[in-house]
Amino acid sequence: MWLYEKWLARANTGVVISLFGLMLTVLMAYPLATRFPMAIQILAHIGTLLFAVGVKIAYVARLAFLSKLGRPVN
Repeated sequence: MWLYEKWLARANTGVVISLFGLMLTVLMAYPLATRFPMAIQILAHIGTLLFAVGVKIAYVARLAFLSKLGRPVN
């Protein structure tokens, strides 16, 4: 069980980091785009896609570990 607790903590951290990265790249790609060179804007758009995938994968992992621990999945 302690192993699932460890992975649950990592999944929770992954969700938080991915959400922060997603917000940062969306800001860089859209409202603040004029402040960055084209290469950074391109990387911000790619980062938006990658961080969105990261949120989804970390959240599914979180749900799986909650289920394994017998906790409510929500």
